[in-house]
Amino acid sequence: MTDTIFGKIIAGEIPSEFIYEDEHCIAINDIAPQAPVHVLVIPKKAIPRLVDAEADDQALLGHLMLAAGKVAKQLGVEEAFRLIVNNGEGAGQTVFHLHLHIIAGRTFAEGQMAG
Repeated sequence: MTDTIFGKIIAGEIPSEFIYEDEHCIAINDIAPQAPVHVLVIPKKAIPRLVDAEADDQALLGHLMLAAGKVAKQLGVEEAFRLIVNNGEGAGQTVFHLHLHIIAGRTFAEGQMAG
C-alpha cells in the first residue's frame, strides 16, 4: 500500500494535513493546484487506476463520490466545482493510486478541460 506517495501519506509516513478523513478515504490539498481550490479525494484502499477497480470496489467508488460532495460543501464550493479522475499516464495521471480531483474557485469555459 505504501508504494506511492498517497500510500505513504495514508500510512503516516509522509506528514500531510487532511481536510477530510473517514474510514474509507482522505482528502488533501493538491501540491500543484490548477485552481484556487484543488483537493484530492483518495481512497485508503490502493487501486492503481479506475479501470483496475473490480466489482468488490463498487461501494468504495460510490463512497468517494459522496465524500467529494461532503468536501465540496465543507470548502464552500458546492455550487460549482469539477470532479475529475485521470486514468493512465496519457490522461495526466501521475500517481498510480486512484484519486478524485475537486477543482473550484474559478470559472471554466464550456468544453474546457482542467489541467
